[in-house]
Amino acid sequence: MYYKEESVIFYNGEFVKAKEASTSTYGQTLHYGNGVFEGIRSYGTTEGTKIFKSKEHYERLKFGVEVMDIDFDYSVEELTEITYELLRRNNVSDAYIRPIVLTGENMGVFSAKGSDLIIQCWEWGKLMGDKLLRVKTSKFQRPNPKSCFVEAKVTGHYVNSILASNEVKKVGFDEALLLDMNNNVAECSGANIFMERTGVLYTPPRGHIMAGITRATIIELCKEEGIPVHEKHFTLDELKYADSAFFTGTAAEVVGLQSIDEYEFPLDWEKSQGQKLMKLYKQEVLGLREKCLTN
Repeated sequence: MYYKEESVIFYNGEFVKAKEASTSTYGQTLHYGNGVFEGIRSYGTTEGTKIFKSKEHYERLKFGVEVMDIDFDYSVEELTEITYELLRRNNVSDAYIRPIVLTGENMGVFSAKGSDLIIQCWEWGKLMGDKLLRVKTSKFQRPNPKSCFVEAKVTGHYVNSILASNEVKKVGFDEALLLDMNNNVAECSGANIFMERTGVLYTPPRGHIMAGITRATIIELCKEEGIPVHEKHFTLDELKYADSAFFTGTAAEVVGLQSIDEYEFPLDWEKSQGQKLMKLYKQEVLGLREKCLTN
């Protein structure tokens, strides 16, 4: 699904066949989840292949390795250059890109010396599809920000997402919604959430959530388009009084919600701010919106 016979990855300074790559069975990422990754997308545009917000993604990767005390000496510019070459070697434009930093061999619970950098890419559609999602509130909470660095994409943190996703999919729902330690709405298993009431958008503030780059892009688009948007805490009860809601994320892009638990969002998705922003986001990643603004 993710690679073919001829697929190439970047592994510690070299481009190698994906099927030929191997890593240590004693690595700390494997045993304890101490690794850092990113999810990035590239798009085929009228001006060629463009990685969307490469700088922001690789800055977040470097933030993650810094807070986790992982040895890593690649610059944002080097990482971006490597990624463009990887896309070229795999002959893909519309791609999902997964850089991951694996920590070295260490069975102790303190950061290992050394690290491995792997960058992979493959063609992948929207993670959650295009249909409106049936969402269920999970019994699992988003991690306490005093227990870890919640804004770093640390591999081990995503056990929380897997637990929540498994829980709701086993009973027929599409996606899980997680609350934070204060019982405010946080995010879904792998994307941020926005809700709409009377034309105004609300999204949880940073602190208990992954500070999504797609989320930040949507907020920027709202400000440019004059769509009112507020970063504030809100409860599940408030969400169940909303007109509409949607998720945002690099893998998911923008996807609307049909329902949360027993509550059906009453606003026709085609008339919602989320649907408008879904179209604007697509224009943004393809470089079409900038052309419209300058013409």
